[in-house]
Amino acid sequence: MSIVALARRAAIALGLPIVLLAAWWVASADSTSPFWPPLQKIIQTFPTTWTWDRFVGDVVPSLTRLAIGYALAVIVGIVLGTAIGLMPRLRALSEPVLEFFRAIPPPVMVPIIALFAGYTGSLGKVLTIALGCLWPILLNTVEGVRGLEPTLTDTARSYRLSTWRRLTFVVLPGASPRIFAGARQALSIGVILMVISELFGANRGLGAAIVQFQRSFAIPQMWTGIIVLGLIGVVLAALFRAVENRMLAWYQGQRQIERGE
Repeated sequence: MSIVALARRAAIALGLPIVLLAAWWVASADSTSPFWPPLQKIIQTFPTTWTWDRFVGDVVPSLTRLAIGYALAVIVGIVLGTAIGLMPRLRALSEPVLEFFRAIPPPVMVPIIALFAGYTGSLGKVLTIALGCLWPILLNTVEGVRGLEPTLTDTARSYRLSTWRRLTFVVLPGASPRIFAGARQALSIGVILMVISELFGANRGLGAAIVQFQRSFAIPQMWTGIIVLGLIGVVLAALFRAVENRMLAWYQGQRQIERGE
Protein backbone atom coordinates (compact mmCIF):
# COMPACT_ATOMS: atom_id res chain seq x y z
CA MET A 1 0.00 0.00 0.00
CA SER A 2 1.38 3.38 -1.04
CA ILE A 3 2.07 6.28 1.30
CA VAL A 4 -0.74 8.28 -0.32
CA ALA A 5 -3.23 5.46 0.34
CA LEU A 6 -2.07 5.16 3.94
CA ALA A 7 -2.39 8.91 4.43
CA ARG A 8 -5.88 8.84 2.94
CA ARG A 9 -6.97 6.02 5.24
CA ALA A 10 -5.49 7.80 8.28
CA ALA A 11 -7.30 11.02 7.34
CA ILE A 12 -10.59 9.18 6.98
CA ALA A 13 -10.11 7.38 10.30
CA LEU A 14 -9.08 10.49 12.24
CA GLY A 15 -11.28 13.03 10.48
CA LEU A 16 -14.54 12.39 12.33
CA PRO A 17 -12.97 12.16 15.84
CA ILE A 18 -11.15 15.44 15.27
CA VAL A 19 -14.35 17.13 14.10
CA LEU A 20 -16.28 15.80 17.12
CA LEU A 21 -13.57 16.94 19.55
CA ALA A 22 -13.53 20.39 17.97
CA ALA A 23 -17.32 20.62 18.23
CA TRP A 24 -17.16 19.51 21.89
CA TRP A 25 -14.44 22.10 22.61
CA VAL A 26 -16.45 24.92 21.05
CA ALA A 27 -19.82 23.87 22.53
CA SER A 28 -18.47 23.55 26.09
CA ALA A 29 -16.03 26.47 26.06
CA ASP A 30 -18.33 28.86 27.93
CA SER A 31 -20.15 26.25 30.00
CA THR A 32 -20.71 27.08 33.67
CA SER A 33 -22.67 23.93 34.45
CA PRO A 34 -20.92 21.71 37.02
CA PHE A 35 -22.12 18.64 35.11
CA TRP A 36 -20.89 19.84 31.72
CA PRO A 37 -17.40 21.27 32.29
CA PRO A 38 -15.39 22.70 29.38
CA LEU A 39 -13.33 20.16 27.47
CA GLN A 40 -10.25 22.26 28.17
CA LYS A 41 -10.74 21.73 31.91
CA ILE A 42 -11.25 18.00 31.43
CA ILE A 43 -8.00 17.72 29.47
CA GLN A 44 -6.14 19.71 32.10
CA THR A 45 -7.42 17.31 34.75
CA PHE A 46 -6.10 14.25 32.91
CA PRO A 47 -2.44 14.24 34.10
CA THR A 48 -3.30 14.61 37.77
CA THR A 49 -6.14 12.10 37.65
CA TRP A 50 -4.72 9.22 35.62
CA THR A 51 -1.33 8.80 37.16
CA TRP A 52 0.63 5.57 36.82
CA ASP A 53 -0.56 4.35 40.23
CA ARG A 54 -4.21 4.89 39.33
CA PHE A 55 -3.70 3.26 35.95
CA VAL A 56 -2.19 0.18 37.59
CA GLY A 57 -4.79 0.17 40.35
CA ASP A 58 -7.91 0.70 38.23
CA VAL A 59 -7.32 0.10 34.53
CA VAL A 60 -5.11 -2.99 34.75
CA PRO A 61 -7.54 -4.99 36.96
CA SER A 62 -10.40 -4.15 34.60
CA LEU A 63 -8.45 -5.23 31.52
CA THR A 64 -7.33 -8.41 33.29
CA ARG A 65 -10.91 -9.38 34.09
CA LEU A 66 -11.93 -8.57 30.54
CA ALA A 67 -9.13 -10.67 29.06
CA ILE A 68 -9.90 -13.71 31.25
CA GLY A 69 -13.66 -13.53 30.73
CA TYR A 70 -13.32 -12.95 26.99
CA ALA A 71 -10.83 -15.81 26.59
CA LEU A 72 -13.15 -18.19 28.45
CA ALA A 73 -16.06 -17.14 26.23
CA VAL A 74 -14.01 -17.68 23.06
CA ILE A 75 -12.84 -21.15 24.09
CA VAL A 76 -16.19 -22.39 25.38
CA GLY A 77 -18.15 -20.73 22.56
CA ILE A 78 -16.04 -22.26 19.78
CA VAL A 79 -15.96 -25.74 21.35
CA LEU A 80 -19.69 -25.88 22.12
CA GLY A 81 -20.67 -24.12 18.91
CA THR A 82 -18.67 -26.56 16.80
CA ALA A 83 -20.20 -29.56 18.57
CA ILE A 84 -23.74 -28.21 18.25
CA GLY A 85 -23.21 -27.28 14.60
CA LEU A 86 -21.92 -30.73 13.69
CA MET A 87 -24.51 -32.76 15.62
CA PRO A 88 -28.13 -32.26 14.50
CA ARG A 89 -29.55 -34.06 17.54
CA LEU A 90 -27.54 -31.95 19.96
CA ARG A 91 -28.61 -28.84 18.06
CA ALA A 92 -32.28 -29.81 18.32
CA LEU A 93 -31.94 -30.38 22.07
CA SER A 94 -30.00 -27.20 22.80
CA GLU A 95 -31.82 -24.78 20.49
CA PRO A 96 -34.63 -23.87 22.98
CA VAL A 97 -32.06 -23.18 25.69
CA LEU A 98 -29.94 -21.06 23.35
CA GLU A 99 -32.95 -19.05 22.25
CA PHE A 100 -33.98 -18.48 25.87
CA PHE A 101 -30.62 -17.14 27.02
CA ARG A 102 -30.10 -15.15 23.81
CA ALA A 103 -33.26 -13.19 24.59
CA ILE A 104 -31.95 -12.12 28.02
CA PRO A 105 -29.91 -8.87 27.94
CA PRO A 106 -26.46 -9.53 29.45
CA PRO A 107 -26.62 -6.61 31.97
CA VAL A 108 -29.67 -8.25 33.58
CA MET A 109 -27.45 -11.16 34.67
CA VAL A 110 -25.02 -8.89 36.55
CA PRO A 111 -26.88 -8.69 39.91
CA ILE A 112 -27.81 -12.38 39.74
CA ILE A 113 -24.22 -13.50 39.19
CA ALA A 114 -22.99 -11.04 41.82
CA LEU A 115 -25.50 -12.49 44.28
CA PHE A 116 -24.14 -16.02 43.94
CA ALA A 117 -20.47 -15.36 43.17
CA GLY A 118 -20.00 -12.36 45.47
CA TYR A 119 -19.91 -8.61 45.00
CA THR A 120 -16.33 -7.78 45.96
CA GLY A 121 -14.23 -10.49 44.34
CA SER A 122 -13.17 -10.83 40.73
CA LEU A 123 -14.93 -14.16 40.17
CA GLY A 124 -18.38 -12.68 39.69
CA LYS A 125 -17.09 -10.00 37.33
CA VAL A 126 -15.18 -12.51 35.21
CA LEU A 127 -18.22 -14.78 35.02
CA THR A 128 -20.41 -11.83 34.03
CA ILE A 129 -18.07 -10.93 31.17
CA ALA A 130 -17.68 -14.56 30.10
CA LEU A 131 -21.42 -15.27 30.02
CA GLY A 132 -22.22 -12.05 28.22
CA CYS A 133 -19.55 -12.66 25.57
CA LEU A 134 -20.40 -16.34 25.18
CA TRP A 135 -23.66 -16.11 23.26
CA PRO A 136 -22.53 -14.12 20.18
CA ILE A 137 -19.52 -16.40 19.75
CA LEU A 138 -21.50 -19.58 20.37
CA LEU A 139 -24.39 -18.71 18.05
CA ASN A 140 -22.15 -17.47 15.24
CA THR A 141 -20.00 -20.58 15.52
CA VAL A 142 -23.08 -22.78 15.22
CA GLU A 143 -24.26 -20.90 12.14
CA GLY A 144 -20.78 -20.90 10.64
CA VAL A 145 -20.41 -24.66 11.03
CA ARG A 146 -23.92 -25.29 9.71
CA GLY A 147 -23.27 -23.07 6.71
CA LEU A 148 -20.25 -25.02 5.46
CA GLU A 149 -20.40 -26.13 1.87
CA PRO A 150 -21.40 -29.81 1.77
CA THR A 151 -18.74 -30.33 -0.89
CA LEU A 152 -16.02 -29.51 1.63
CA THR A 153 -17.22 -31.98 4.25
CA ASP A 154 -17.90 -34.67 1.65
CA THR A 155 -14.41 -34.25 0.21
CA ALA A 156 -12.89 -34.51 3.68
CA ARG A 157 -14.77 -37.76 4.27
CA SER A 158 -13.80 -39.16 0.90
CA TYR A 159 -10.15 -38.59 1.72
CA ARG A 160 -10.75 -40.30 5.07
CA LEU A 161 -9.39 -37.45 7.12
CA SER A 162 -9.45 -37.97 10.85
CA THR A 163 -11.92 -36.06 12.98
CA TRP A 164 -9.17 -33.78 14.28
CA ARG A 165 -7.93 -33.00 10.77
CA ARG A 166 -11.46 -32.28 9.55
CA LEU A 167 -11.92 -29.85 12.42
CA THR A 168 -8.61 -28.03 12.02
CA PHE A 169 -8.39 -27.95 8.22
CA VAL A 170 -12.02 -27.86 7.07
CA VAL A 171 -14.62 -27.01 9.73
CA LEU A 172 -12.94 -24.26 11.75
CA PRO A 173 -11.33 -22.46 8.79
CA GLY A 174 -14.62 -22.56 6.90
CA ALA A 175 -16.56 -21.21 9.89
CA SER A 176 -13.89 -18.67 10.90
CA PRO A 177 -15.53 -15.63 9.21
CA ARG A 178 -18.70 -16.13 11.26
CA ILE A 179 -16.67 -16.92 14.38
CA PHE A 180 -14.74 -13.67 14.05
CA ALA A 181 -17.99 -11.78 13.49
CA GLY A 182 -19.32 -13.15 16.79
CA ALA A 183 -16.03 -12.47 18.56
CA ARG A 184 -16.07 -8.85 17.36
CA GLN A 185 -19.59 -8.37 18.72
CA ALA A 186 -18.64 -10.12 21.97
CA LEU A 187 -15.69 -7.77 22.50
CA SER A 188 -18.00 -4.74 22.55
CA ILE A 189 -20.32 -6.52 24.97
CA GLY A 190 -17.36 -7.48 27.15
CA VAL A 191 -16.20 -3.85 27.50
CA ILE A 192 -19.72 -2.81 28.52
CA LEU A 193 -20.03 -5.62 31.06
CA MET A 194 -16.55 -4.90 32.39
CA VAL A 195 -17.77 -1.48 33.51
CA ILE A 196 -21.26 -2.54 34.61
CA SER A 197 -19.96 -5.43 36.73
CA GLU A 198 -17.69 -3.03 38.60
CA LEU A 199 -20.64 -0.89 39.67
CA PHE A 200 -21.65 -3.57 42.18
CA GLY A 201 -19.37 -3.46 45.19
CA ALA A 202 -16.03 -3.12 43.41
CA ASN A 203 -13.27 -1.17 45.12
CA ARG A 204 -10.90 -1.09 42.16
CA GLY A 205 -11.50 -0.91 38.47
CA LEU A 206 -12.34 1.61 35.80
CA GLY A 207 -16.09 1.40 36.39
CA ALA A 208 -15.62 1.75 40.15
CA ALA A 209 -13.37 4.80 39.63
CA ILE A 210 -15.96 6.52 37.43
CA VAL A 211 -18.69 5.89 40.00
CA GLN A 212 -16.48 7.16 42.84
CA PHE A 213 -15.77 10.36 40.89
CA GLN A 214 -19.49 10.82 40.26
CA ARG A 215 -20.46 10.26 43.90
CA SER A 216 -17.82 12.72 45.12
CA PHE A 217 -18.96 15.30 42.53
CA ALA A 218 -15.54 15.24 40.84
CA ILE A 219 -17.22 15.75 37.47
CA PRO A 220 -14.12 16.60 35.36
CA GLN A 221 -12.42 13.49 36.72
CA MET A 222 -15.53 11.47 35.90
CA TRP A 223 -15.39 12.67 32.31
CA THR A 224 -11.72 11.70 32.07
CA GLY A 225 -12.68 8.19 33.12
CA ILE A 226 -15.30 8.02 30.38
CA ILE A 227 -12.73 9.21 27.84
CA VAL A 228 -10.24 6.57 29.04
CA LEU A 229 -12.94 3.94 28.60
CA GLY A 230 -13.59 5.12 25.05
CA LEU A 231 -9.87 5.08 24.22
CA ILE A 232 -9.60 1.53 25.54
CA GLY A 233 -12.47 0.52 23.27
CA VAL A 234 -10.75 2.10 20.26
CA VAL A 235 -7.43 0.37 20.99
CA LEU A 236 -9.07 -3.02 21.53
CA ALA A 237 -11.07 -2.67 18.32
CA ALA A 238 -7.90 -1.79 16.39
CA LEU A 239 -6.03 -4.77 17.84
CA PHE A 240 -8.92 -7.09 17.05
CA ARG A 241 -9.11 -5.81 13.47
CA ALA A 242 -5.37 -6.36 13.01
CA VAL A 243 -5.69 -9.97 14.19
CA GLU A 244 -8.81 -10.51 12.09
CA ASN A 245 -7.17 -9.15 8.94
CA ARG A 246 -4.20 -11.43 9.44
CA MET A 247 -6.21 -14.55 10.23
CA LEU A 248 -8.81 -13.98 7.49
CA ALA A 249 -6.47 -12.72 4.77
CA TRP A 250 -7.39 -15.74 2.64
CA TYR A 251 -11.10 -14.97 3.00
CA GLN A 252 -10.74 -11.30 2.14
CA GLY A 253 -8.64 -12.20 -0.90
CA GLN A 254 -11.33 -14.63 -1.99
CA ARG A 255 -14.01 -11.96 -1.64
CA GLN A 256 -11.96 -9.54 -3.72
CA ILE A 257 -11.59 -12.15 -6.46
CA GLU A 258 -15.34 -12.78 -6.42
CA ARG A 259 -15.99 -9.04 -6.77
CA GLY A 260 -13.49 -8.84 -9.61
CA GLU A 261 -11.15 -6.44 -7.82
